Amino acid sequence: MRFLRRLSISARITLGSLVVGAVVLSGIAVVLHVQIERATIATDESLAAGDAAPFVSDLRHNPDEAPDRPAEDVLVGIRTSSGSWLVDSLPRDVRAALPSGVPEDEVTLRLHTGHRLVTVVGVPVTNDDGSSVVWAAHDGRAGQETLERVDRSLVVGTVLALVAFAATAWLLSTLALRPVGRMRRTAEDLSAGTAGGHLPVGGSDDELAALARTLNAFIDRQRENAERERRMVSDASHELRTPLAALTARLELAHRSSGDAEALERELRGAEGDAARLVALANTMLELSRLDESGPAPSTPAAALVTELMGSIDRARALGGAVDRDIDFTVALDAPDERYALEPAAFARIVDNLVANAIAAGDDGGVIRVTLAQDASHALELTVVDDGHGVPEDFLPQAFERFARADSARRAVLGGSGLGLALVRGIAERAGGSASLRNGENGENGENGENGEYGGAIATVRLPAT
Repeated sequence: MRFLRRLSISARITLGSLVVGAVVLSGIAVVLHVQIERATIATDESLAAGDAAPFVSDLRHNPDEAPDRPAEDVLVGIRTSSGSWLVDSLPRDVRAALPSGVPEDEVTLRLHTGHRLVTVVGVPVTNDDGSSVVWAAHDGRAGQETLERVDRSLVVGTVLALVAFAATAWLLSTLALRPVGRMRRTAEDLSAGTAGGHLPVGGSDDELAALARTLNAFIDRQRENAERERRMVSDASHELRTPLAALTARLELAHRSSGDAEALERELRGAEGDAARLVALANTMLELSRLDESGPAPSTPAAALVTELMGSIDRARALGGAVDRDIDFTVALDAPDERYALEPAAFARIVDNLVANAIAAGDDGGVIRVTLAQDASHALELTVVDDGHGVPEDFLPQAFERFARADSARRAVLGGSGLGLALVRGIAERAGGSASLRNGENGENGENGENGEYGGAIATVRLPAT
């Protein structure tokens, strides 16, 4: 087995083909040998029986007459039950190998007497003079030589067929695996960074072409993941640089204000805020990275998600930016026992981020409306509507990308790292759902628009039932 592992696929296919071909061709050769040998023996037996037939007929129909002498090339012997020979043209070695006595039934013998191979037929005859046996022999050397020539031809033909079989197997396997060699060389170039693109796909629509397409799709996903990770690292470095620089500056100011207790406290409080922002950013990035981890899908009833919704709204109302804001929520569930593929904490993160964005987008004295409802298919739909000025239309297509922020969002009082909506979409998609963002219709003085929608941005998360 260790030897086979060192061989190439073409060599293993060729070796396996040789073994199978040798077994099949050897079996065919053996069958042919047996059939030809049986045919040869049957022919010798028939000829010997033909030589014995006239003498048997004479003994049966003319028992009083002496049997005729056999022709020169006819080997026949007639022996009575007493052991005397009435006719004897059999060779001495053949006659010595014959059984004594008269057999009860007709017999056929295949005798090897030194250099001679003969087929002997014995026919018992009973008449008025008593019992006798007619022995007729036929020399089988001609048939044996024919059989030996056929055997030699079978051996030579089998060897030639195996050579042709091995050459064909090697050629076909080499040609079939040639695309694999091209894919391997291209993969080496891709791995070394000396080439781009994809693995070559053969012209035939076979298993290797399907493998190449699958690997190319895998390469595309890996490139997308690598590019996404690269952008995330770059954006994270950019986002971390500002709070780190601010934190360093505040610590320097705090060091300089060591003699002024009030100034020192002010700088330390600012440093705590910057540190909290860094911790929140790191936690959000960690949650985003965990979304790519595979694991068993959770299952949570809708009633438990309502509890998390109410807890998130209570937390939002306690935030400093929401003191002068009103947060209304409506729950309409027809099937509170329906289950959804996300954990309660993950649903709370969705609500926290959407409500926090709504608080940051509006002005004091406004209203944020949160709705949690089920549609006809029992899919859960969470809608958060703020009363701000909406989101720039050109920002909507990229609103859920990591570190993507509209310019107006940079004044957000709750951080604004650009990861909140990305986390919302990631959690929703992992649960089999979706997340979307659009602008409502702004009515005059904050009133409803033409379609009954409130102004500002409308964020919607849809989660299908499991």
